[in-house]
Amino acid sequence: MSEGKGLGTLGALSLSVVSSVSIVICNKALMTTLAFNFGTTLTSWHLLVTYCSLHVAQRMRFFDHKPIDSQIVTGFGILNGASIGFLNLSLGFNSVGFFQMTKLAIIPCTILLETLFMRKSFSRSIKFSLCILLLGVGIATVTDLQLNILGSILSFLAVITTCVAQIMTNTIQKKFRISSTQLLYQSCLCQSMTLFITGPFLDRLLTNQNVFAFDYTSEVVGFIILSCLISVSVNFSTFLVIGKTSAVTYQVLGHLKTCLVLTFGYVLLHDPFSWRNIMGILVALVGMALYSYCCNIESQKRTNEATSQLRDGESDHLIGMEVGSREIDDIGRDSTWRPAKDFYA
Repeated sequence: MSEGKGLGTLGALSLSVVSSVSIVICNKALMTTLAFNFGTTLTSWHLLVTYCSLHVAQRMRFFDHKPIDSQIVTGFGILNGASIGFLNLSLGFNSVGFFQMTKLAIIPCTILLETLFMRKSFSRSIKFSLCILLLGVGIATVTDLQLNILGSILSFLAVITTCVAQIMTNTIQKKFRISSTQLLYQSCLCQSMTLFITGPFLDRLLTNQNVFAFDYTSEVVGFIILSCLISVSVNFSTFLVIGKTSAVTYQVLGHLKTCLVLTFGYVLLHDPFSWRNIMGILVALVGMALYSYCCNIESQKRTNEATSQLRDGESDHLIGMEVGSREIDDIGRDSTWRPAKDFYA
């Protein structure tokens, strides 16, 4: 059973990496080559296509619809939409280096929130491996740090909403015992509508262009459709990974994707690459390997402890049964009952 769970988690992680790297490459071609720079509106289309796909799948009985409190779903959907919006605004009003620092701050903030409000503990080995990971990603991606008040406020809001949204993704699935597919199906329409309404305004603020006045050539439409199709896998794998692991592990996976995107950008798109990038990626990979190793050790430790407790409980139960049987035997030996004569007297 544990092996099957491990394979399921590995499959979710692999799906998340492949789909995320694919959509980054697709969107980079769409935004860099074809100048379609309306990221927030594009994300709303992604979520709408995801909802439609899941609705068809639900109608075809691929999964059961398990409704939960509408207020929770609505709040969760709006929070996720706000997280995406604040991240896009943070990128627009800050330098690339400061935005990368914002993304790096999500892991420490998540650990802090889970420690304070969910009484979750993290071992020193886990924290040490995460420090190495963040150091490596910082070396590879952070180049310039230009601070401004508005950008700093937007970055702070982006970090908080992202952390809370990802913690809620894991908490809601466990609390209401619903699958990642069921939660995504119920929440992505609300997320889509949040971004569909606010997206054009945010994109106009960031690009000084109107998304509805853009020249939609066949090539642009083709890349948009491809991006939306890949996004179904991205959104599904995101909820799947957070549900099977944790918000922190999902962020670690996100930094792995960053390293892979940098590598693919250099190999496929001939993006500029320096020894600093190489050194940062190598340090980050060491941190990821340590994190994976520490998580595996702690998981095995918890499994062994649970197995030991189960065995202790079974042995106590068997001892109790043995004592009980001895007491019954003693009563039988001390009794003055006679066998057949008493029953037929």
